[in-house]
Amino acid sequence: MRLATPLQIAAGPAWYKKPVPVTVAVDAMGGEQAPDEIVRGVADLSLTAEGLSLVLVGDERQITDGLGRLPHNPERIEVRHAGTLPRTSVFAAVDLLAEGRADAVVSAGVIADGLAACREKLELIPGVKSPALAAVYPTALRRGRNEDPFSLLLDVGATLDPGAEELCAFAALGSAYARAISRNPRPTVALLSIDEDPARGLPAIVEAHARLRAMPGIEFKGNLEAVDIPQGSADVIVSGGFVGNVVVTLLDGVAELVVDLARYAQKQRLLWRVGTTMLTGGLAQLKHLTDWEQYGGAPLLGYRKLFLRAHPRSGAQAIENACRVAAKAVSADIPATFAELWQSRPALDKTA
Repeated sequence: MRLATPLQIAAGPAWYKKPVPVTVAVDAMGGEQAPDEIVRGVADLSLTAEGLSLVLVGDERQITDGLGRLPHNPERIEVRHAGTLPRTSVFAAVDLLAEGRADAVVSAGVIADGLAACREKLELIPGVKSPALAAVYPTALRRGRNEDPFSLLLDVGATLDPGAEELCAFAALGSAYARAISRNPRPTVALLSIDEDPARGLPAIVEAHARLRAMPGIEFKGNLEAVDIPQGSADVIVSGGFVGNVVVTLLDGVAELVVDLARYAQKQRLLWRVGTTMLTGGLAQLKHLTDWEQYGGAPLLGYRKLFLRAHPRSGAQAIENACRVAAKAVSADIPATFAELWQSRPALDKTA
């Protein structure tokens, strides 16, 4: 039996069967492999993405030259000149988003530039004080209709020291995203803390714990420790941006180390008793699960429009996948799902 790819699990088969009119602006100059791999990913996607319009934003000459060397559907690709600098191109892409000429932005550029552009040009969803950058990571547990092997960690760098109300908003935002992308109707939510005791931890975590326990629509599990994250103990894990960034960076480094160690074991034949064929197959599965190119990127949640940050090393496949996930998120109308969850919280927690 052939296994589904992480992207197929995340996006689901319905996206391919029922095209939706979505426009995604892509920052062509951001990322370590820009603009060539960014343009290649968009060109590849244009050949299959029925119902999806793509806008490449950046240096028009480099983009046009790149497209000229690649098979693509010109009816689905628009080029917007914005100079050669990554900061200029991401600001121009977010401009299109703010003006309603794009439904989502995908960028592999420096996250600080993307955050600055969004803060300057986009409106927050009513009830959200600060945005949250969410990271997708593989876990041992499967969940949702499509047996999604991923969980969501937020915030991982947009709001370094959030208060209790902001943490509760992050929980609702993450739950709304998990429902839409993983097709999980009741995603579990947990707070990242030093242990499971609700009375211990930072004051904001303690207060957020009490609020989330009383919040309808949120499947709150309580606190968990960092050691529980890879086990898939919760579908959505909420933390401050400083702590979340440290955690997700560590997880990324550990995943790469495990794959490197497995390659070393294969070369040295340390596991000769189980057979080289079995080891090769296991390494392929491990690389497949820990491959960030499959995940589709990290959404910046909290704004009325979607900004999705692709990995800075993104190649064509990663950009293509990020655009597909962005289209899926736009079609699911995540702000509406968040608003429903947020309005259901206890009256005493609502602020003017």
